[in-house]
Formats: sequence, structure tokens, C-alpha cells
Amino acid sequence: MHEPRIEFSRRHPRQYSKLVVVKYPETLNTLISYLKKLPGVGTRTAERFAFELLKWKPEQIKELGALCTDLPNKIIPCPCCGCITQEGVCRFCDPALREHGTLCILSSPRDAYAIEETRHFRGFYHIIEHLLSPLDGRHANAIRIDRIITRIEQFGIKEVILGFDSTLEGDTTALYLKQELSKFPISISRLGVGLPVGSSLEYIDGGTLSKALSGRQTISTI
Repeated sequence: MHEPRIEFSRRHPRQYSKLVVVKYPETLNTLISYLKKLPGVGTRTAERFAFELLKWKPEQIKELGALCTDLPNKIIPCPCCGCITQEGVCRFCDPALREHGTLCILSSPRDAYAIEETRHFRGFYHIIEHLLSPLDGRHANAIRIDRIITRIEQFGIKEVILGFDSTLEGDTTALYLKQELSKFPISISRLGVGLPVGSSLEYIDGGTLSKALSGRQTISTI
């Protein structure tokens, strides 16, 4: 008795070539594409987040959607310093709660909260829209140097601290502000020891950031 013969036909490769890769539903793909816009989130992580959201209760999804919808209206830039607030001027701009004479210029509202947690700075903050990068179309006009000058004059600022990332963009922005503010009788310093080159302030731990504040260096030339 002969055993059944298994033939591996040449048709198999052609059959496999006709297989269609199944894609996620369009709505899920759109969600994944938006999740990938978050910093540090790649395709695999975005897919994991998206499938996790599918497990949430419908009311939780609705609450998240409503929160995201209201976010641009409820979390707005402070009209004074550019940090974030829910209404009116933020708490960092209350003259009764801050020490006059020092202004720390940053490129992100998140950095203000990071510095505040160190409890080593009690002056005023000022958030610029972005760091300078001409190649990316980010030019000096968006920094609004006039607003910085107004605050220097309004609060009798004696020292300006430049709290930018230790990057090419951060160095370029610091150089620009140093040149623009050099006509005022103020000291201009920059966060000092402890910040690695190329680092971002949002990833620096509180201890290192405290040392950087204490060890800030007066800028003569950058």
C-alpha cells in the first residue's frame, strides 16, 4: 500500500503572492497616526495605545474626547509671560508672589514647572514661542523681543537667565537675545554646570537642574 504523496506544486509561490495584507480599519489607522505625533511614540507603541483604548468603557472614551476638544479653549497662553493658564494671568506672574529683579527666559511652559519644582528660583518667567532655527523657518520675529523689553522695564529686571536647551538652536537663540538685550544695564546669564550638551530641560532631573541654576554663568560672549 502506497502512502499518500504530498506534492509541493510550483503554484504555491503564486498563491502566496496573491495574499492581501489585512490592514486595520480606517478609523483605527487614523487614531494610530495621531498617536504617533506624540514625542517618543513610534508605530508599535501607537498601535499598543490604540488597542488599549479599544478596551476602555464608552464613557471614558467620551470624557477623553471632550477633554481634547476643550483643551485649546481651556488651556491658553498667559497674556503676560506666555506660560499656560486656564484663565487670566498665570500664578507665575503675580508680583506679590515673585521676587522682582530676575527674569528667566524659556522656550517651553513645561520648563517653567520643572524649574519651579527645584525651589531655587522665585523670579519671573517668560516663554518665547520657539528657539531660533532659520532652516526650519523659525525666525527672530516670533520671539517678540518687544515683550521681553517691556517686562524688563516694568519689573526693574537686573538679571536675565537664559534657560534654553544645550543645543545648536538654544545657542543661536541665546546669542540673539544677548545681542538684543546688551544695551540694557542688566546681567545676562545662562544655566551652567550639569547640563549635558544636546540635552533638553524637560528630561533633566531636579538635582541637576538646581545645580545648573546655582552655577549659572554670566555671558560675556557666547
